[in-house]
Amino acid sequence: MSSPSTKHRSQAVNNRGLRWFYRAVAGFFIALAAIGVVLPVLPTTPFLIVAAWAAGKASPALRARLRRHPTYGPPLRRWQDHGAIHRRAKILALSLMLASWGLVWLTVDQLWLIGLVGAILVTVGVFIATRPEHCRDDMDA
Repeated sequence: MSSPSTKHRSQAVNNRGLRWFYRAVAGFFIALAAIGVVLPVLPTTPFLIVAAWAAGKASPALRARLRRHPTYGPPLRRWQDHGAIHRRAKILALSLMLASWGLVWLTVDQLWLIGLVGAILVTVGVFIATRPEHCRDDMDA
C-alpha cells in the first residue's frame, strides 16, 4: 500500500511535445501565482497546485522545488498529500466568496444570474468547508 505522499506523485510523460506543453502550463500558473502574491484579489495557492501538477508531468525536479518552497510549499504539500486546507485559508476563501456574491447581488439585475453564481459559490464553499484542516504533519510540528 502506498503512503499519501507517494500516492500523489506524478509520473513524467515520455512524449517530448507533451512535456513542453506541461512545462508551459506550469510556467503560466507559476506566473499567475507570482502575480497573486502582489494582487490581493488573485489567489496564489490554487495556481501553485495546478503548477505543481503540471510540473510533475513535465519535470519531477520542478515539482519537488515547488513543494520545498519555504512559503508556498507547506500548503501545496498539505493539499497534495492529505487534501487538507488550513483553517485561515478556508476562512479567507469563504469570506471572499461571500463578498463576491454580495458584489454580484448589488451590481447584477438578472435574478437567474445572481442565483446561478450563488449556487456555484455555495457548491464550492461546501467543498472547501468540508476539507480537513489538519494533517499528521501539522500535529508532529
